[in-house]
Amino acid sequence: MPNIYTESDQVKVSIYGGWWPSRLLLAVLCVGLTVPVWAQMDDDEFRTAVNSLGDGNFREKQEVAGRLLDSGHPGVRAILTALMDGRVFIRDEDSTGFIVESTAEELSELTLIDPVASVVIGSAPRGELSRVITNNQLRRYLRTVVPRFSLGSPDAEIRLDAVQQIMRALDDSAIELLRGRVSQETDEDVLYEIDTALGLAALDEGDSRVRLAAVETLSDRLHPEVYNRLSALVGQTEDGSFIEPNADVRRVAAEALSGIELARAFYSVIETAFFGLSLGSVLALVAIGLTITFGVMGVINMAHGELMMLGAYTTYVVQLLMPNYIDLSLLVAIPAAFLVAGSAGVLIERSIIRFLYGRPLETLLATFGVSLVLQQLVRTVFSPNNRPVVTPTWMSGSLQFNEAFSLTYNRLYIVLISLVVFGVLLLVLKHTRIGLDIRAVSQNRLMARALGVRSQWVDAMTFGLGSGIAGVAGVALSQISNVGPNLGQSYIIDSFMVVVFGGVGNIWGTLIGGMSLGIVNKVLEPFAGAVLGKIFVLVAVILFIQRRPKGLFPQTGRAAEGV
Repeated sequence: MPNIYTESDQVKVSIYGGWWPSRLLLAVLCVGLTVPVWAQMDDDEFRTAVNSLGDGNFREKQEVAGRLLDSGHPGVRAILTALMDGRVFIRDEDSTGFIVESTAEELSELTLIDPVASVVIGSAPRGELSRVITNNQLRRYLRTVVPRFSLGSPDAEIRLDAVQQIMRALDDSAIELLRGRVSQETDEDVLYEIDTALGLAALDEGDSRVRLAAVETLSDRLHPEVYNRLSALVGQTEDGSFIEPNADVRRVAAEALSGIELARAFYSVIETAFFGLSLGSVLALVAIGLTITFGVMGVINMAHGELMMLGAYTTYVVQLLMPNYIDLSLLVAIPAAFLVAGSAGVLIERSIIRFLYGRPLETLLATFGVSLVLQQLVRTVFSPNNRPVVTPTWMSGSLQFNEAFSLTYNRLYIVLISLVVFGVLLLVLKHTRIGLDIRAVSQNRLMARALGVRSQWVDAMTFGLGSGIAGVAGVALSQISNVGPNLGQSYIIDSFMVVVFGGVGNIWGTLIGGMSLGIVNKVLEPFAGAVLGKIFVLVAVILFIQRRPKGLFPQTGRAAEGV
């Protein structure tokens, strides 16, 4: 791993420290962060200290925080981080302190985490809890001591996070602490971040050789703070003089900036494409249901978005029913949403659609009315407000590749869910009796009926299958969007565009069309804006359909006769 060394021993000393006052200061800091055995608290004492955070003034709360820091208890970091974030609450009934998972305003029930064991123990109405109030001075104190305390954690991820927090507020004591940590640290990622932090600190040194060495070390780092500091080095003051007086340092900093900007632009393109894939996955998942019903039955289903909305609300209800098993709730919600939306689809087909076959414009009007009814039903049962859906821990966070590029787990899983549903659907259509019947009816309804296929039953099952897939799309969408009565309206038009663009009744065309339109939408958004970007996409699809009326992958043979 690179370090900020030069060929001069004097430069090495000035960057990493070597003078006895620095060593003395570091020793004092380390003693302050070392927890003596006699100071360690047991669980009951730790819980009592946490409960006392609800009493007293801000100075007394800071004293309690100091006692917790010296306690040696494994729950220290979690409780003090939560206190810094405003997530420590006291239950009014018995003055017991808890960490809450989220404080979002729309949550009427707060998920409680035991500060001793750091596990979810249930939930409580917001009205029965009181937040532990902090002020700016207490938060500044916590922002300083918590990361430094965390540097001694056996968990490398915690140490890495601590270094990143310390990097945002580098002072003399923090720099000495990081210098002392270099010889103790064994994890390469943590050492890399420490090296970056020391490089940033070295940019303020008076010796130009030290600054030059620091710029050379930071030249391959994509951290935003590195980019900002190097940009400042090549900048000018109001009177026209350079902020960095040394020409060699400015030249190397400008070259480093050019390389960093090129790398950031490259990763930005990849990130945009990934966001487009995740959006395209949702569009494809919604449109697959549409292409099944429209391709087989000739029904223009304007209520398809509301069936997706039912899937999203099913996710919310499942989480209400199993608040202690949020990580499993999504796995339960996927089949539940398929059944709820699929059953609703069968009911709509049997009660309304079956009387309108062969009249597509009337099915459009009828299903539009159904969509309004479903929206009002949801408003009556759940209220017009958006409903909160908690993201499971295994879908939280991101897969970090470097300082400039990461992929969020929730979008990765949405792409994976879409591909799995697509694969299962292909297996159903090609290797099951219901799939054979669906393909037979879609190709030649009269011949299929003559051979004994119950076309009415196939219509109901087809509509239910398409509706169930829409419900699964709602589960996926609940992880990246608000769950509300108007959820379906935001995607129904885009879904119809995907069906027409990919080719009516073609499953593969729907998948490729959805992914393509998703990527194009995300690529256009930074330049044209979200609304204007969608307009451009709509115009492009219209022009494309003028040249290829049957879409990207048109059906062939008998299946194409009625399209």
